[in-house]
Amino acid sequence: MNVLLIGSGGREHALAWKLAQSPGLTTLFAAPGNPGIANHAECVALNVADHAAVTDFCREKNVALVVVGPEAPLVAGLADDLRAAGIAVFGPSKAAAQLEGSKGFTKALCTRANIPTAGYVHVTSLEQARTAIAPFGLPVVIKADGLAAGKGVTIAMTPEEADAALAALFAEPGGEAVIEEFLTGEEASLFVLTDGAALVPFGSAQDHKRVGDGDTGPNTGGMGAYSPARVLTPELERRAIEEIVRPTVAALASEGTPYSGVLYAGLMLTNTGPKLIEYNARFGDPECQVLMARFEGDLLALLQAVAEGRLAEAPAPAFAEVPALTVVMAARGYPGTPETGGAIGGIDAAEATGATVFQAGTKLAGDTLVAAGGRVLAVTASGPDVASAQAAAYRGVDALDFPTGFCRRDIGWREVERERA
Repeated sequence: MNVLLIGSGGREHALAWKLAQSPGLTTLFAAPGNPGIANHAECVALNVADHAAVTDFCREKNVALVVVGPEAPLVAGLADDLRAAGIAVFGPSKAAAQLEGSKGFTKALCTRANIPTAGYVHVTSLEQARTAIAPFGLPVVIKADGLAAGKGVTIAMTPEEADAALAALFAEPGGEAVIEEFLTGEEASLFVLTDGAALVPFGSAQDHKRVGDGDTGPNTGGMGAYSPARVLTPELERRAIEEIVRPTVAALASEGTPYSGVLYAGLMLTNTGPKLIEYNARFGDPECQVLMARFEGDLLALLQAVAEGRLAEAPAPAFAEVPALTVVMAARGYPGTPETGGAIGGIDAAEATGATVFQAGTKLAGDTLVAAGGRVLAVTASGPDVASAQAAAYRGVDALDFPTGFCRRDIGWREVERERA
């Protein structure tokens, strides 16, 4: 079977790495891909915003399945246009992808379906926001309503921080925001596959959003992750599925917009149980890297079953018991303006330690691999416990030659502390 993978980041490299292991794969194409993905796929210069061009490519190359990695093409309706052309797609429709594309849409759905989440107000002007924020007290959470690549969230600790965040969100016409109560607890990410009817869990992880050690500094797209997130116990996972995810899938189906793909629930584990922070309509990055490191099944067959509405017939996903951990190497300056063009060496040396290096913001300058974005590499390793996986991942990091890169040195710290207790 020929498959087209949409995307160019670390998530897509992990998906390409796993898809390439499937016995059912004939040719894997990637648009646009990156130098790491090129080790597993034929990268093609295809404008994924041109849905007709993507459709024509799929027909020309006899592509039987399209796997959409990032959120933007889903929110733009790429899956709808491909399905209208008779091409199977792993990824939700434009209407269903509003779960990620609009915080206001998701919050309204939570209200309709009685899904536990933070109290909120959806605001469409700076004046309205300044009036609405007062009852929330401090700290308060302020989110851009639309797509923000994982960085459109401010946890304001002072009135001045809150007002600055609101002013920035409404600096341009048409801005919208969601103001939320601050939830106390530990965060975890739960992944579920669904074809709109059947639903199966697909692992858990814990991301590290802040740029600095000790969870300091601004939010990023993610500086590292480990899986499984054992703080999400089997009982808490069952509650999250039955109280949050399943009602969401049922509500969308009943409203005529069934969700098909992976649904990523960001959860806060409060003292009264799990509450939804937000949904993503695709695999997380860097969570995908640790999920793929642990997944032991045929990824292509599973994604195809989801795309074709046959998930109920597919074998349950199987994961290695041992944890995996990934450390993101970012370019200096991230999450502000990253320093691009820095040479990257030592990937073979890093992988010789037993780690797997997934590429994200990279490109070739002649024969030299260089940084071409904010998050550049994700060094991933497994071990009998999280402390061992952490040590193995950092051995890989330390074998790299990336002078303009940096990373956090404490990925997995919460679980390592629990293991030592």
